[in-house]
Amino acid sequence: MLPLSAWPVARLAETRLHPRTATRLLTAVAVVMAGCSTLCLTLLMVAGTAQLPGDPLPDGWSDPQVRAALPYDEVAGRAAVPALAVVTVACARTLWRHRRVTRGARRALAGVPGPTVAVLPDSTPYAYALPGRRGRIVVTTALLAGLAPAERRALFAHERAHLTARHHRHLLAAQLAARANPFLRPLRTAVFYTAERWADEEAARAVGDRRTVARAIGKAALLSPGSPVPTLAAPAANGPVPRRVAALPAPAPAARSRPPAFTSVGLAVWGAAAGALVSAMSSANSAVALFLVLYAATPL
Repeated sequence: MLPLSAWPVARLAETRLHPRTATRLLTAVAVVMAGCSTLCLTLLMVAGTAQLPGDPLPDGWSDPQVRAALPYDEVAGRAAVPALAVVTVACARTLWRHRRVTRGARRALAGVPGPTVAVLPDSTPYAYALPGRRGRIVVTTALLAGLAPAERRALFAHERAHLTARHHRHLLAAQLAARANPFLRPLRTAVFYTAERWADEEAARAVGDRRTVARAIGKAALLSPGSPVPTLAAPAANGPVPRRVAALPAPAPAARSRPPAFTSVGLAVWGAAAGALVSAMSSANSAVALFLVLYAATPL
């Protein structure tokens, strides 16, 4: 339940923090809380497996004294087995789909000229940043035909920012965290939005015209169907596009490493950090306690 403490900062970070700071902060909180919740689920499963017929664990783990030292193992422990299986399958499917799409795209683009930009003669308008050792910007002629020259430069600057900052790692981490714990879905949505806003701001700084970037994003959203998978960054794939377009004509957000403490966003950040710390401490305490109990119950 501790991930609920991160919900306020998810909404406030989108509008009150610099997109770069918000993306890194929200990704870190999501990863910590997802890791802790998965660890606790694993500990419950270990305690519950002692109740299963044909348990391969040592016999001492199912002794009455061990059961008395590990309360709720009969109900929560048994329920944790299918729950952990669902989490494992969901995360594995996310990783498999991401790797399948990226590898397939690299193989398809092996013969396309251009070390950093691959322009495909396709009637479907789309563009996305393909990560890798030498990341490439993939764009079709149909999308380029719908943009003015200045808007094309903004589009390339946007995708180049995704590759430079390795935004696919943030997107993949947030997606895996949401798969591990459904309570972290608001953080995933916020990370998807702030990562795009981060690229929008970098493109505006590179082009020097914020309104041109806004027009390029708006046109790309109208023309493009989006990214092949959510973990690949695209100009119109993630986040509410109208909010991104509306934010660009405004002045650039101030780049602060941390928000002021006694503000709404500052208090939300401290609350999320406290929730992540308590979650980590609780998980560590549970892991050590379970290890000591089972170690004492295991015959030498």
